[in-house]
Amino acid sequence: MARGNNDRAVTSGNKGSSIGSRRDFLKLAAGGSALSVAGCLGNIGGSGGSSDTLTYGVVSPMSGPYSGLAPGQRNGAKLAIKTLQESDDFDFEIEGVYKDGKTEDTASVQEARRAVEQDGANFIMGAISSSVALALNELAAEEQVIYNPGGAAVPVTGSGCNEYVFRAETNTAQIAEAVSDYTVNNLGTNVWFHIADYAYGTSVQNRVQMRMEEAEPNLNVVGTSKSELGASNFDSYISQINNSDAEVVVLGMTGGDLITFVSQAVDSGLTENVDIMAPTMTFQVVRGALGAKAYGTYGGVRYIPGIDNPQNNSFVEAYQSEYDAMPDNFARVGYQSIMMTAEGVKEAGSTNVDDVIDALAGLEMDSILGPNQFRSCDHQALNPTWMGKCVEPESGEMADVELLSKVEGPDAMIPCDETDCSL
Repeated sequence: MARGNNDRAVTSGNKGSSIGSRRDFLKLAAGGSALSVAGCLGNIGGSGGSSDTLTYGVVSPMSGPYSGLAPGQRNGAKLAIKTLQESDDFDFEIEGVYKDGKTEDTASVQEARRAVEQDGANFIMGAISSSVALALNELAAEEQVIYNPGGAAVPVTGSGCNEYVFRAETNTAQIAEAVSDYTVNNLGTNVWFHIADYAYGTSVQNRVQMRMEEAEPNLNVVGTSKSELGASNFDSYISQINNSDAEVVVLGMTGGDLITFVSQAVDSGLTENVDIMAPTMTFQVVRGALGAKAYGTYGGVRYIPGIDNPQNNSFVEAYQSEYDAMPDNFARVGYQSIMMTAEGVKEAGSTNVDDVIDALAGLEMDSILGPNQFRSCDHQALNPTWMGKCVEPESGEMADVELLSKVEGPDAMIPCDETDCSL
């Protein structure tokens, strides 16, 4: 493993008080530094614990609007922890504690805090809602623990970033690079945006519209609309879109919101005249719920099990063996978050949070998406992205995904000087 060329010292403007902090107390207790010796990792930072045990608190929304997406994330995280426990390549002990964040900011923060303060977690992974992820960003800085977010909105590793946050989930700007050019060049320039009214939806509209305008100066945004997260009736919005000049509707929503909207749109006949494109349209849970109603829709692709490289092939085989199912993107994020972070622990030779932060930022490694790193300027993983189309399968009802185009990881990223991240 090696540092990337963009590596630099990591600092933070949101570190909390340096007097009486848990991390500084532990560093003093350890003699001011983390000691590492052959065969034994150094002192843990964050909430403490035994000298060589890393404890991951996995806070997924097992209830609430995103409960249909959470089992994959939790299963992927559990598999990563099991893989590390059984591996001879990682010289540390690891265990997991599992909490239900309920798709709510307050509940997720409370459960994460319990994982840290009661269960000894010094690393946190979880959330799907970007609003929840932003709240957990703050918790991570306050408790001084490393956090891997599952939310995709740009601010999670942008304006809301801090040195403790390392995101393996693909963000909306990366997906925008994959979907925007294709949409305006192939589906139409008269576009309607409909979003769920929270951080992720806003991020989709901002990034996709900006990239569309750069790709096609004649872009015509014929309308915009918003619905509350968890809404169940989209008839009025669908009617507005159907009565407009829209050639394509871009949906900044996911989970149950997206499934319900697309189902109602197909039933109303909207798709006879208007193409549907959603950055999360190709998610397995969405295609599985919609069945034939997904055929002919378009979306960004963050992950499919068919990616052919040694790490992904091993992941898919292990996941199928463990859960008798194919992994989806949420399983990929749970697994990749912990496995990539573990490379930083290995590189540091220490489970101390300070040491892992220093080692992990910019560390080049293999991942289930290919060569990767959490880049130093914002701790966002350099994941590749694709544009895909949901097509009728050869057997069964759930749509297959046809990959239409690919953007390599470095090309999908916001330039470091445009991230709004102050690391």
